[in-house]
Amino acid sequence: MRYPAGYKQQKRQELLQISGQLAKQQGFVATGVDSFMQAAGMTSGAFYSHFSSKQELFKALIETELQQSFAHWQNNPHHSAAEWIDFELERYLTLSHLKHPDQGCVLPALAAEIGRADHDIQQAYQQELMRGHALFAAHLGSEEKAWAMLCQLVGAILIARAMPDPAVQQLILTANKSVMRDYLNAQAAENSAEKV
Repeated sequence: MRYPAGYKQQKRQELLQISGQLAKQQGFVATGVDSFMQAAGMTSGAFYSHFSSKQELFKALIETELQQSFAHWQNNPHHSAAEWIDFELERYLTLSHLKHPDQGCVLPALAAEIGRADHDIQQAYQQELMRGHALFAAHLGSEEKAWAMLCQLVGAILIARAMPDPAVQQLILTANKSVMRDYLNAQAAENSAEKV
């Protein structure tokens, strides 16, 4: 049976999207190829027409997920640093993001697994994350602040997700928004004072 042009690429993209959701919900290592394929409505045998191994799927999944994160950050509609950052804090540090890892950022869900993965996967992760870092640095005016903010965002979601008490979860999200705003406002005031 012949498939229309682009069919295989479309199926690969569907598999990456569904595998990403499943991996962020259940963990990549803990989820077998059969589970990924079943979730995608495909046979296990079809897996190898798209990927040579589960590790190749993981690499492609990380690249795709981080490219989606970059697109979200790039589509932030604000231009001033304060508004851009405020938008990201309000978009990222939400109970919805916390409660639905399958629909959220790959970083709090899979960074620990990436840290245990092979060199090629870590290289792909670093390459894509550096693009996001550069975007944050451009808006914050500092590479150091960009790392601090990225780590704060991811860490807040990661720690809050492990808490069983919704009130504590909300407290963690609110506290991190407040501390990041205070830190960035203080840094902006300090920079303005130095210019005077």
